[in-house]
Amino acid sequence: MTELTDPWRLGPYELPNRLVLAPLAGIGNWCVRLQARRHGAGLVTSEMVSSHAIHHRNERTLRELLRIHPDERAIGPAGGVVSLQLFGADPEIMASAAERAAGAGADVIDLNMGCPVPKVCKTGAGAALLSDPDRAVAVARAASRGSGGLPVTVKLRPGQRPGDRDGVRLAHRLVEEAGVAAIAMHPRHASQQHRGRPDYALAREIAEALPVPFVLSGGLRPDAATIRAAWEESGATAVMLARGILGNPWLFAELLGERDAPPSRAEALAELAWLMGRAEEHMGPERAGRWLRKAYPWYVERLGGGPALQDALQRAEGIAAASELLAELAEPVAA
Repeated sequence: MTELTDPWRLGPYELPNRLVLAPLAGIGNWCVRLQARRHGAGLVTSEMVSSHAIHHRNERTLRELLRIHPDERAIGPAGGVVSLQLFGADPEIMASAAERAAGAGADVIDLNMGCPVPKVCKTGAGAALLSDPDRAVAVARAASRGSGGLPVTVKLRPGQRPGDRDGVRLAHRLVEEAGVAAIAMHPRHASQQHRGRPDYALAREIAEALPVPFVLSGGLRPDAATIRAAWEESGATAVMLARGILGNPWLFAELLGERDAPPSRAEALAELAWLMGRAEEHMGPERAGRWLRKAYPWYVERLGGGPALQDALQRAEGIAAASELLAELAEPVAA
């Protein structure tokens, strides 16, 4: 029987286990990817990056969102494969963006064809491509061509509305006509957003029919038992973990059988301190201080600080001030 600890192949790469960090919008920079690798993720994916922003050489996009840190290759399970997720609906612009992403060091180009957010769909990208399969296939071909033949993977939804199977049909066309190396699917329809139980029976149907790896995404509660059950029910090759690992990167190790207890407060403090330091390295102190305001809530409950600590961290003027607040929670060293 296949286990989450078993290796699997994605194009030319052998990945060490079946746990994948999902593309977390506005979050999945190299700091978060590296954190996931430290705790055992076999494959990590960047946050969604606009192909137009790359093509038009947006300075912040190139400096921050395409950055792959050397430690991503050196820490965690062997392999160090990094996937950069792009979105867009223009094949030529996608080819240009994929070329730039490959030049930045991407090992895999992942395409988002499932995002239901209106500001993405109104450009013809994301889940809008479910209803435009010819364009979707052309975009995937362009990504492969532009990247110089890197493996291309695609993240989909089953369709726009319950009962719609446009995404299922598109998955087959992407593999057969564009040579896509793997399909990831969130088995809720785009109109459902993140509501309702994912259709794991449909996921199994797709997994069994596709000749390439199928990665299960979406609707996975942040506990190991639920994730294992969903993975087994879906018949997926691998499972993609998203917001459930925010403030709980230890979930990767738990799923791999490497720990069976929640982190101590000292571990949580050390992990948050690590993330704060890496964010400052990535963005500089001012921008990192603002970005970390979204990260503090992930850890406060584990730290036992309650609303007062949350409020104080949100009000802290910079990383140094936040570090002082957190230092007060450190357990005293025994004499």
